[in-house]
Amino acid sequence: MSGSVENTVDWTAFAQARRDLGDGFVRLFGYFREDGAKAIAAIEGAVRQGQAAPIVLPAHKLKSEAREFGAEALAALAEDIELSARDCVEWRQNPADLVEQVVALRPLYEATVQAIDEATNPLKSRRPAFGAASR
Repeated sequence: MSGSVENTVDWTAFAQARRDLGDGFVRLFGYFREDGAKAIAAIEGAVRQGQAAPIVLPAHKLKSEAREFGAEALAALAEDIELSARDCVEWRQNPADLVEQVVALRPLYEATVQAIDEATNPLKSRRPAFGAASR
């Protein structure tokens, strides 16, 4: 894994979560994958529409779920977006200042999911043997 991808997940926290979740890990990671994509789409849509209130709950959910899997970089970015959106709601401001953070959200989410996939799915991490004959 590259340095930037490696830093997306706290692998110690991830390993603990994987042990704690046991057989439920795969199912819960699937929910994280689906919920995360939906949350990001909702956040992006709300920013495009200039509405801060619809950003708060999806950002909060993404933050919480990311932390469950040790995805600290994603959780921190989602938390920054959530708190800024809450401020925008309180001060009745357009969330235009969040654009840069929101643009960074999807690539970080995708890198995080890919890193976790590679760490947990033996088919994704296998490489063909050098010189292996194809059938």
